[in-house]
Amino acid sequence: MTLIFFVLIALASSVFAASPKPTPAATPPSVPKVPIGPLKFPITAFVPFDYAPFPFRGLIPDSGKKFIDKVDGSRKGHISARDNSVHWEDETFNDNRVLLYLPQGFDIRKPALIIVFFHGNGATLSRDVLDRQQVAAQLAAANLNAVLVAPQFAVDAADSSAGRFWQRGVFKKFVEEAASKLALQYHDRRVENAFKPSKVVLVAYSGGYLPAAWSLAVGQIGSRLQGVILLDALYGHIDKFAAWIERTRGSTFFFSTYTESTREENGALKSELDDANLRYTTTPPKALRPGTVAFVDSGFDYTKHQDFVTEAWTQNPLTWLFSRVHGYPKGKPAATKTAHSPK
Repeated sequence: MTLIFFVLIALASSVFAASPKPTPAATPPSVPKVPIGPLKFPITAFVPFDYAPFPFRGLIPDSGKKFIDKVDGSRKGHISARDNSVHWEDETFNDNRVLLYLPQGFDIRKPALIIVFFHGNGATLSRDVLDRQQVAAQLAAANLNAVLVAPQFAVDAADSSAGRFWQRGVFKKFVEEAASKLALQYHDRRVENAFKPSKVVLVAYSGGYLPAAWSLAVGQIGSRLQGVILLDALYGHIDKFAAWIERTRGSTFFFSTYTESTREENGALKSELDDANLRYTTTPPKALRPGTVAFVDSGFDYTKHQDFVTEAWTQNPLTWLFSRVHGYPKGKPAATKTAHSPK
């Protein structure tokens, strides 16, 4: 019995000795990371946002009334204060998409701006902001290291409602979400934190004044907001714009250009700044720097409000303005040959 036991032990030992040892997994060769440089091609995307202005089921702060104040069976809508017409939620206030545009040559390694654009009444992101108003193209033509973020407000309707931007802190959350969604366009995790410190320039055209005013008043974006540009947009809430200029004096810029449509309101804002002993210029500034406050009259005859984003005191006014924002050059302009003067 003892002999059999030892024989079995010997046989088992030989079997285990003959079994091949597992080969450790081969370590894959390290893949060198591709450097992140200027974009070789522009990127355009329409992206749903959690903190988009709409849909909105809250209260209008000025009146305390519910925004959705019309029900017809399963449909819900908002009664316009302008003419008592009904804008149905499913047609007008249900688009949470945001236009994101990163121009060719944009360099995430450099200080960058986020341009937030608020369109006016009767607009859609594709037909109007991209095609008719040429906002992305005007940004691309400027030597500014910046990206465009344009939320959809009321879809193709005569309505200036601010939606969720009426609510305290939502504009800040919108900008934070924009930084995250912009980073995703790179498909590279290394840029996740790159947009977080980016400063913001808020541009509002026409009916975009209302969400702009409330974003300044309750948006809680703080020092991230570098400047405000109004394109024939000062239709009301002058106190909110004046308060922001006074609160941030010396650290931001403000530029408002106008036609006869908003001439009176711009005059009223200038009067408030006079009372606060705040200086401003009424001629187009050479640069938009911290501390710049400018009002530019675009004239009576040749300037039309509906064409203002592409033709104001100059052709392509946004390119003119973006080219003058100080401190964020996209790159060196192409060198031109010039004759050298004798010393």
